[in-house]
Amino acid sequence: MHRIARLVGLVLLFAVGLALPLVSQTPASGSSQEPNPPQSESDAVPAFHAEAPTGDLPETMSPELFKEPVVQNAYAIAAKIKKTLYQQPCYCHCDKHKGHTSLLDCFASNHGAGCGTCIYEDFYSYEQSRKGKTPTQIREGINKGDWKSIDAAKYQKPLSAK
Repeated sequence: MHRIARLVGLVLLFAVGLALPLVSQTPASGSSQEPNPPQSESDAVPAFHAEAPTGDLPETMSPELFKEPVVQNAYAIAAKIKKTLYQQPCYCHCDKHKGHTSLLDCFASNHGAGCGTCIYEDFYSYEQSRKGKTPTQIREGINKGDWKSIDAAKYQKPLSAK
């Protein structure tokens, strides 16, 4: 009986070992990996809102719920630029997989915490809005893939309260 239990345990351990390399890493891991490329399932622009919101927007999740500084920074930034994120598409295509209607939905849920595309687009939107770009101009950059050039290393430490 103990041999069977030990054999089952070894098989499970082996299976977990095989599955770990398949788990997607995110910028939250502290690595300098590239963001996830757009999936080839659709070349169309993902869902977004073309106009500024007229009503209340959903709250973003609290940064304190996450351990990794990059993720905390992403959620803190998202809370500051909700109106901008509401008008941005998300090229992880969560509109198809999760029913999201804009990049803001990624940070109103825990989806953004595990998705490099969402995080990089969030940081790109933040940086461009600080340069005075409009949501439409930011969206044009996102659609061109400019968000892929974001240096996530500067978000590895907690941001100052600017």
